[in-house]
Amino acid sequence: MMEMNGFTIVDPLVPTEEIMRGGPPRDGIPSIDTPKFISANKTQLQPHDKVLGITLNGVSKAYPINILNFHELVNDVFEDQSVAVSFCPLCGTGIAFDRQVKGSIRTFGVSGLLYNSDLLMYDRESESLWSQIEGKAINGPEKGALLKRIPLEHTHWGVWKAQHPTTLVLSEDTGYWRNYQSSPYPNYHQSDRTYFPVSHTDKRYHPKTWVIGIEVGSEKKVYPFPELAKTSGKLTDIISNQTFLIEYNSSANSAKVYDSDGKPVPAITAFWFAWMTFHPESQVFKAVATPR
Repeated sequence: MMEMNGFTIVDPLVPTEEIMRGGPPRDGIPSIDTPKFISANKTQLQPHDKVLGITLNGVSKAYPINILNFHELVNDVFEDQSVAVSFCPLCGTGIAFDRQVKGSIRTFGVSGLLYNSDLLMYDRESESLWSQIEGKAINGPEKGALLKRIPLEHTHWGVWKAQHPTTLVLSEDTGYWRNYQSSPYPNYHQSDRTYFPVSHTDKRYHPKTWVIGIEVGSEKKVYPFPELAKTSGKLTDIISNQTFLIEYNSSANSAKVYDSDGKPVPAITAFWFAWMTFHPESQVFKAVATPR
């Protein structure tokens, strides 16, 4: 048993020595709990600015990465569905979750702790710690519980706005003073180093290569963007006897996944190192060279 950032760590589901302090204390990176939104025509976003986009219950919303870099979590609501929008700048992972756990709505905060360089969230109701990439509680009363993922797109503002002209946009009026035009992680995306150690590394690609990964039960497959760039931009693949369509947008350097019925799949866009440290057994897609 040990205390870290005000959390009592007891027999966690991950090695205790791999849970690390990221620097800020609990809530030192403040979640946005009462988000405000503006219309698409009032934002100052530029076409190539990155956003996380969600369409749910007939409502579309965009969450600019330049805001999420400073807050990492937004506790939001889509009509009557409570959603946590999470972003880990160190792993490049934007993942949305249903905030309902065992019949009650949870409010998530930033613990200031990391596992495998990834955000450990906590819910304020039980103070359980949750691994963002795994979507699983690794410590506390909810240990072992899983969060339901909600599909989102990690894309450019111009692409999202063209597809969703009535989208709302998370406002910079967050209640906190931050310079949202700057980055707290300058040059991190280009560096081949991570700020914190991880349990597994794979040198087949640059650590910060963008990928999109799919989980089907115990089977995982990851699609590095440099491989997707060698395709027509659309490909079908079969994972665990299920058919998926993967679409890659070279201009936005983004990808999304659909099932055989054309419904969006909650795949994860991430840096190569982040996906592989959590899923070292993952299959890796390689584009087949086209004969000339």
